[in-house]
Amino acid sequence: MGKIIAGVVAGYLVMLAVVFGLMSLAWVILGAEGAFQPGTFAVTGTWIAASIVVALLAAVAGGWACTRITPDPRAIRLLVGLVVVLGVIFAIPVLTAPAGAPPPRPEGLAMMEAMKQGVQPAWVALLNPAIGAIGALVGSRLRAGRTTA
Repeated sequence: MGKIIAGVVAGYLVMLAVVFGLMSLAWVILGAEGAFQPGTFAVTGTWIAASIVVALLAAVAGGWACTRITPDPRAIRLLVGLVVVLGVIFAIPVLTAPAGAPPPRPEGLAMMEAMKQGVQPAWVALLNPAIGAIGALVGSRLRAGRTTA
């Protein structure tokens, strides 16, 4: 059971590290003007596309790492379950946010503050758990294919 828990924890930590690293890189490349609609905290289509690609890459890496630690299929099922549950929990604030125009965005905002204030569409928040689950399963299959080949 210890290896299963270690695989799930490692897989999730890998996902977090990849998301943080690649989204930080996206921020450096796009900046506030590429990430947000002019003068607001509403994210751009470019930022949404980048976040979807990053989420998929992170989930694949997390599934691969989980299966690298233990090939026990219970581990990847637990990781997928964790990703879905946390994804839904993180989507709740987006889904329950009051409707209306996003707040105005001041100039010279730091990346972490901008990330907290960013307003994404509800469909993106709902898509994230599915991307995470599918990506983790794909990553586990990539790793499993290497162990049986």
